[in-house]
Amino acid sequence: MQRRTWSWDGNGALIPLTCLRPSSVPLEPTLPELDAMGDCAGSPRRLSDSEGEETDPAPRPPLQDSQGAHWKNAVGFWLLGLCNNFSYVVMLSAAHDILSHQRTAGNQSHVDPEPTPTSHNSSSRFDCNPVSTAAVLLADILPTLIIKLLAPLGLHLLPYSPRVLTSGICAAGSFLLVAFSHSVTVSLCGVVLASISSGLGEVTFLSLTAFYPRAVISCWSSGTGGAGLLGALSYLGLTQAGLSPQHTLLSMLGIPALLLASYFLLLTSPGPQDPRGEEDSDTAARQPLINNEASELKPGSGSPLSLQERWTVFKGLLHYIVPLVLVYFAEYFINQGLFELLFFRNTFLTHAEQYRWYQMLYQAGVFASRSSLRCCPIRHTWVLALLQCLNLAFLLVDVWLSFLPSIYVVFLIIVFEGLLGGAAYVNTFHNIALETSDEHREFAMATACISDTLGISLSGLLALPLHDFLCQLS
Repeated sequence: MQRRTWSWDGNGALIPLTCLRPSSVPLEPTLPELDAMGDCAGSPRRLSDSEGEETDPAPRPPLQDSQGAHWKNAVGFWLLGLCNNFSYVVMLSAAHDILSHQRTAGNQSHVDPEPTPTSHNSSSRFDCNPVSTAAVLLADILPTLIIKLLAPLGLHLLPYSPRVLTSGICAAGSFLLVAFSHSVTVSLCGVVLASISSGLGEVTFLSLTAFYPRAVISCWSSGTGGAGLLGALSYLGLTQAGLSPQHTLLSMLGIPALLLASYFLLLTSPGPQDPRGEEDSDTAARQPLINNEASELKPGSGSPLSLQERWTVFKGLLHYIVPLVLVYFAEYFINQGLFELLFFRNTFLTHAEQYRWYQMLYQAGVFASRSSLRCCPIRHTWVLALLQCLNLAFLLVDVWLSFLPSIYVVFLIIVFEGLLGGAAYVNTFHNIALETSDEHREFAMATACISDTLGISLSGLLALPLHDFLCQLS
C-alpha cells in the first residue's frame, strides 16, 4: 500500500504530493498514482479537514425544513394539550347542570334553558344541590389517578398509538353518554370516560415530550390552559345563547377527532435527542411514534430503568411533587367545594350561571399563566403553593361569614387562583425537564404528572363532607 504524503499548493490548500508530478515521472501513471490523483480532481482540502477522510460529511437538513418541523411540533403539542383536557374541563363546567337536572318526559336537556332560581334546600342559605359538585370532580379524577399510579409500572410497554386512539375514543364516548343520559348515574359514567381519556392522554403526551425539544412542554402546557378557557367559555357561551346542554355537548364531538389528527398527521419524527432520530430522519414523519414500541423510543438507553433507579428519581422529584399537590388540592377544593356555596342573590346571574362564570374565569387565569413560561419562569414553586393555600383559607372564611360585598370581588380572586395553578403546573414540568437526564426524563415526566391528580382527588374527598355540613346550616 502506498503511503500518501501531503504538501501545500500556492493557494494554501493541502494536496497529495502525487499531484505534484516531477518531470521524470512517465506519462502513463501507475495504479497507485491514479488513486492519489483522484484526490486532485476534487476540491482542495483545507487545514480543518481530517487526513485520510474519504467520505463527505452527512448532509444537514435545510434550515427551512428544520423550522417547519419546529412549528409543526409546537402547534401539534398545543393542540394535543387543548384536545386532551377539553372533555375534562367541560364535565366540570357542566357539573352543576349534571347534578341539578330534573328530567321530565318532554325535556331532552339536562337543565331548562331558563332555570328557575328555586332553592334545592330551602333550609340553607347556600342554595345547595342534594349532592356536591365534588361528586362530579371525583368521577372526573379518580380514574385518572388510578391510571397515573399504574403508568410508571408498565404503561411504557404499550406503544403510543394505541394509547392515543383509546384516549380519543373515550373522549367522544363521554360527550355522547352525558348528552343522551337519563339519570345522574349514567351521566357520571360519561364523566368517568372523560377522566380516562384525560388521564391516559396526559401520561402519554408528557412522556412523549422526552423525545422532542424542551420547548414543546411550554406548548403542551399552554394548550391545556387553552382547553380550560375554551372548554369553559364554549359551554358557558352556548348555554347562555339558548342551546340546550345536550346539543352543546354534541357540538363538541369534533374535539376528539382533532386530537387524533394532531398526533397522527401533524407531529414529526423525534429530534436529535433521540439516538435513533438521525437514522430515521429519512423515514416518513411520525413513523417512530406509531410503529415502534415505547421501549424503543427511550432516549439515552434502550434498557428499562431498574426499580432502584426509579426510586432514586422519584425521591429527587419530591421537592416539585409536594408543592404541586398542595396547589391543586387548594384550588380544586375551592372550585368544587366552595364555588357552589359562593352564591350571591343580589345579582342578575342565576346560581347555575354564577357557577359557570366561576369556572370560566378560573380557566382564563390558568390559560394566561400556562402560556407565560418564557416571560416569567418561576424556580421556587413552593411560593405558589403557599399563596394558593391562603386563597383557600380566605374564601372558606367568606363562605362561613359572607363578608364579601360583591360577586366581582370573588371574580378577581378566582382569576388569581387560576394564575397560581397554571404557573405551578408549567413551571414544575419545565424545571423537571431541565434537571433530569435524558435516560430518566420520560419516567420523571410520567411520574410527576400524578401530582395534580393526587391533589385534586384529596380535595374532592374532603369537599363532599364539607358540602353536607355547610348545607345543614341555616
